[in-house]
Amino acid sequence: MTSAILSAISVLTKPVAESSLRDAPSSQQEALLGALQANRALLWEQLQTESSFEGVRRLREEVRAGSDWFSSDTEDVPWGFVQECLLLLLTLGRHLSAELERFRETPPPSAAKLRTPEMAPALPPDVLSVTQQKTLGAALQFVVSLGLCPYLAPGVGVPLGRRSAFGAMVEKAFHAVPVPAAGRRLLTTMKVLLQLAELSCLATLVFTRHLGDVMAALCQLGYQPRREEKMQDLSPEECKTCKEALKKLLRQVYQPIVITELLILQGGPKQSAAVGSCRGSASRSAPGSAPRSAPGSAPGSAPGSAPGSALRSAPAWLRCLCGRLLSERLMQPKGVQAVVRAILEGGMGGESDWRKCEAVAWILVTPPQQCASADSYFTHVCPQILDLLHFKDQLTAQQFQRVATRSLLLLVQEEPGAARQHLLTPLLSPLHRCTPASSEAQSQAAVEECELSQCVSDVYKIWVVGNSPTASLLTALEEVLPVVFTLFCFTKQNVSHLRAPCQEILLRYLSHAEPSAALSALRQLSGLQGQRSGGAADLLFTPGSDGGARLSCRERCSEEDDALYEKLSGEQWRLEVLMQLLNELKDSDLPGDFFLELLQGLASCAAAVEEEEDEEELGVSAMTLLEVEQQVLGAAARRGHRLALLQVLAMMVECVQHTVLLRKPSQVVDFMVSLLQRACVGLDQGIGPGLGNPVESDTLSMGVGLLATLLSGPQLSAEDYSSMWRLLPPLETLSEKHSDVFVQELASNLRAVIATHGAYRPEHLSSEAQRSRNPETMSQNKSVPLMKKGNMQTEATDSQTSPPPSPLNSQPACSEPGGGGRTSGTSKPGPPVKPFSDLLLEACDPDVPTRAFALRVLTLMVQKQNPEAAQEQEKVLMLFLENLEHEDSFVYLSAIQGLAALADSYPERILERLLKDFQHGPSLPTSITEHSLETRLKVGEVLMRASRAMGELAPHFGRPLVGVFLQGTRDPDPGVRASSLSNLGELCPRLDSALPALAQELSSCLTALIKTEKEAEVRRASVHVITLLLRGLSDKTTQVLSDVLLDLYRALKWVVRSDPDDVAVLHAQLALEELDDVMRRFIFPEQKLEKKIVVLP
Repeated sequence: MTSAILSAISVLTKPVAESSLRDAPSSQQEALLGALQANRALLWEQLQTESSFEGVRRLREEVRAGSDWFSSDTEDVPWGFVQECLLLLLTLGRHLSAELERFRETPPPSAAKLRTPEMAPALPPDVLSVTQQKTLGAALQFVVSLGLCPYLAPGVGVPLGRRSAFGAMVEKAFHAVPVPAAGRRLLTTMKVLLQLAELSCLATLVFTRHLGDVMAALCQLGYQPRREEKMQDLSPEECKTCKEALKKLLRQVYQPIVITELLILQGGPKQSAAVGSCRGSASRSAPGSAPRSAPGSAPGSAPGSAPGSALRSAPAWLRCLCGRLLSERLMQPKGVQAVVRAILEGGMGGESDWRKCEAVAWILVTPPQQCASADSYFTHVCPQILDLLHFKDQLTAQQFQRVATRSLLLLVQEEPGAARQHLLTPLLSPLHRCTPASSEAQSQAAVEECELSQCVSDVYKIWVVGNSPTASLLTALEEVLPVVFTLFCFTKQNVSHLRAPCQEILLRYLSHAEPSAALSALRQLSGLQGQRSGGAADLLFTPGSDGGARLSCRERCSEEDDALYEKLSGEQWRLEVLMQLLNELKDSDLPGDFFLELLQGLASCAAAVEEEEDEEELGVSAMTLLEVEQQVLGAAARRGHRLALLQVLAMMVECVQHTVLLRKPSQVVDFMVSLLQRACVGLDQGIGPGLGNPVESDTLSMGVGLLATLLSGPQLSAEDYSSMWRLLPPLETLSEKHSDVFVQELASNLRAVIATHGAYRPEHLSSEAQRSRNPETMSQNKSVPLMKKGNMQTEATDSQTSPPPSPLNSQPACSEPGGGGRTSGTSKPGPPVKPFSDLLLEACDPDVPTRAFALRVLTLMVQKQNPEAAQEQEKVLMLFLENLEHEDSFVYLSAIQGLAALADSYPERILERLLKDFQHGPSLPTSITEHSLETRLKVGEVLMRASRAMGELAPHFGRPLVGVFLQGTRDPDPGVRASSLSNLGELCPRLDSALPALAQELSSCLTALIKTEKEAEVRRASVHVITLLLRGLSDKTTQVLSDVLLDLYRALKWVVRSDPDDVAVLHAQLALEELDDVMRRFIFPEQKLEKKIVVLP
């Protein structure tokens, strides 16, 4: 029977051939009407003649007798066709209901009649096949297209013309002919569809494809104003029934789909202002976004419409209705999640998703006008916003987290009070319960592991991933920052997944907070301000079962010594962890500012100590007992603060790198100001550094020497001198009152240099700086009268210009190929009896032996770190580069040796210059263009020697060299390509741990050169690089080159089989032998007889 009914529906809805039509249609509309009329006549004929349709005809007549809306004499062809479809659909629904009722009343089979376990159970009669569902779907589409959409008011729902070509044709046909009793026909269609939807199998087909049209029809039937012509023939009871049906439908359907359809019904984005006045936040759009668009479609487009087509403007009553219904959806349990899913489902994380997230955030943070108060709205919505942070699915979690983060940031900006009450306080509640104030109010202040882990994760998502460090958020985080730091200290002692989030949270606050707030937080975390511990005294963090942490009660220590040791060790560990955090702030001025602030505090403490000593001399006879007690306790507290200050300073000096502490010249100047001010304390009383404390005296001398070194540097700017202006008062005090004559003279000279902005500069300022930074020299010079200072300085300067004779007596490595017989006279230079300036002149002498000798002596001075050679480093470099272009081999080999020594002593600066010359040619103004290639090859020899001398520093300094050498393999000249490959072969085996990151690129380069290079010399060098790699790495080959070893092996085999050059084939065979030895040792390791003692757990 079910198949027969569906066959009848198929007869009614199948396409009709043009030959079956009586007259040729003049238009598409006439063809459509003719096809509908022909199918209806064909169905009636088969129902009357076919015996297989007898049951269908009988059941159809029963349904027709109970349908008061059916009219057989209608002249409207589309409506007559819709009536037949509705009648057959009701017939199918009644039949399936009866069959389903009988199926449910049928008793289950007895145990004896049970089938095997592999047999499937009997299907209920309402299960339809794919073909049957397709037929039923076609009938529903005809009903909606001909019996529902044409009777909707303009602006209600998505127009038919924007769905398909068939819809456009239907729309034109109905616009041409006026339709009477539109409201009654629309009500009839809706009654039948809702009656069919009572069966689950039919409801799925109706609502999955036509939910928007059904909702549009119910909205029009129930809420359209009565003044409309189409609604005058409906009674109030019928309108009320439609309203109830709409409410029931909205409750039953999946809420994100309902919200999507309501957004589409609301109309295009042009009416956003009017919509906002009707419903508030549910229709409010963020700037540049369109939240009413269907998921996956363009903003303002409807499903099935052409891309970029805008929705039609909806009537005012429909906009207000959709706004109210959307607000109701939002205020329901899990309403926020439904709104987010409706707008974001189907997104792939592109730019449109960011705009949609911004739109949803604006919707959530603005209360709709239907709410009684904003506070009640936020009380209901904010917990759901926080729940968006806790999803596990990766894509969904990313989008929901984006919405939650943006919503919180917008609410903090728009409603700070509501954000703190409803979002920030619940979010940070587990951390607040770990504070001392919270534990005093709660006797059992324990925080479970899952709660604490979730809180840290949420804080990380909002403050770190959200990447919007506003002042309000940072202030809220500042309240729980000590607890986060205490938790971080705990995770550093254990294996915990909370370590990285806690570290990122702390670094985010310290790097984005205001400098004053960040310094205050550092003082608090270091124990210099407030309580040292970030948690309560009777609570502590303990490991959790899932790798997290939980807050539990601390066990009381019975012994005072144990309690004291636990306290001191905990404070020491907190300081060590804080220093590790400061080391991570390499690009921030905060560590240096904190260090300078500690130094200023140390100077203040020194002045306070003198005042305390003066007060103690007054006696306590005139004080009361309470005043004496307060004085004693205050003095003890101040001494404890000074000790804590010294401890923090000592930890910073020991653990934090100097490049992090003083990374700017202004910070160095501030350091000198604090150092000199501390040295000036007590000079008026005659107990300055020179008399009382030798350590402070040496420190002052080295500090003054550092300042002299800065002032003797090249080309200080006016800003640098302006920042040093604060040094003038303490320098004046030292020059007048310090006990050391040398310090007085040096301070006076430095003050004059700063005051004149370098216009006045003493002759021996650099030598005085060297002597002042040597404590032993300073201690010897303290007993020398002032009249002898000048002579001593001259002698010290002369001694520094001449290197010690003993190293120069040894034979230097100056025998190079091509040197000829000149090596006998110049290979053993004696001690340089001439000044350094004379050596620089001789290095430019036209006489080749004189020039070579001077270059060798300069090389030895560079190797021995001679102070004058270090000071004139730029001139020495220029000399070596100029002599590198000399035509005599002895001269340019000496220059190569000198440049290699310079690169070994000052790699950061020299290697950069050499790499630039190797890559682009010589950069000296006097360079000869015709000799550019030859000079580049000489620079390559220098780089090869520097690579050999790097040793353990090769992983650090070798990365730029590898990049330049790899670029050199693509140079047009084959000699440069071969030189680059030779340098790669020398450098790569020394990279050790840094080589795996470059292995893939290196392998691709070598393989390509081996197979595509035309020059045999370059192919030989490529194979030789592989040989050097295998020989240098030896047993580490399988670890370092594990990803590319197979590619290198195939390249070597290709050379052996296909390369025409015999030398390249020989190199490949040698490389294969090296690889064979490596793999043999890896597969068959050497057996060692040794004993192992294993301690079982």
